[in-house]
Amino acid sequence: MKRGKKYVELAKSYDKSVQFETAEAIAQVKKNATAKFDETIEAHIRTGCDGRHAEQQIRGAVVLPHGTGKEVKVLVFAKGPKADEATAAGADYVGADELIPKIQNEGWLDFDVVVATPDMMGVVGRLGRVLGPKGLMPNPKAGTVTMDVTKAVNDIKAGKIEYRLDKTNIIHVPIGKASFTEEQLADNFQTLMDAINKAKPSSLKGQYIKSISLAPTMGPGVKVNVAKVTQ
Repeated sequence: MKRGKKYVELAKSYDKSVQFETAEAIAQVKKNATAKFDETIEAHIRTGCDGRHAEQQIRGAVVLPHGTGKEVKVLVFAKGPKADEATAAGADYVGADELIPKIQNEGWLDFDVVVATPDMMGVVGRLGRVLGPKGLMPNPKAGTVTMDVTKAVNDIKAGKIEYRLDKTNIIHVPIGKASFTEEQLADNFQTLMDAINKAKPSSLKGQYIKSISLAPTMGPGVKVNVAKVTQ
C-alpha cells in the first residue's frame, strides 16, 4: 500500500520499534493525526488467545469515561412499554417486526448499535445474515440484549464500546478523537485495558497481551509498553 509523503515523514520522526510508556505513546499518536478532519484514535491489541475455542473468545463492553467523540445512533427492538422506555431514553430508532423488511430488503443500516429486549431476539435472529457480519447483532455479553433498555441506551450514548476478537485474535477499539486531551485519551485507554485484563480467559496458557499499538485514522501507529498496562 502506497503511503503519502506526510505519513512517511511522520513514520520517520520516531522509532516505530520502541514500546513507549502510555503518556509518550498518546502524545506521539496525537502528533501523527494530521488529517483535515478529527481523526479517531484506535487501540489495536494483539492477544495470545485462540478465538476458535469458545472459552478463549473475548467479548464484552465498557463505558469510556470521556466517550468516543462520535455520535452513536441506536436502534432498539422492543414492543409496548419497553418501546416507550427506549424512546424516552433517547434511542434514535425504535421498532419491532416492521423493521425487518426495511433492513433485509431495502438495506437500511443507518445505525451504529442494535439493542433488543430478550423477547424480540426471535425477530432479530432473522436478521443474522445482515447484522452478524457487520458486528451489529445484539449480544447479552455486550449488554445489548436486556430488559433494561434505558440503561443500555444511556450507556451507549455515554460512550460504551464493545470489544471482541477478530479472526486474527486482535481487538480493535476506538479510544477517542485526536482533539481529545492527552489525559482524556489516557483515561479512556486505561479503562479499556482494565476491562480487557479482567476478561483474560482462565484456560489461556502463555502470554495474554502480545502487543498494543495506538493509531490515528490516517497516520502511523505507536507501540505501547505492554508490561506497564497489563500488570
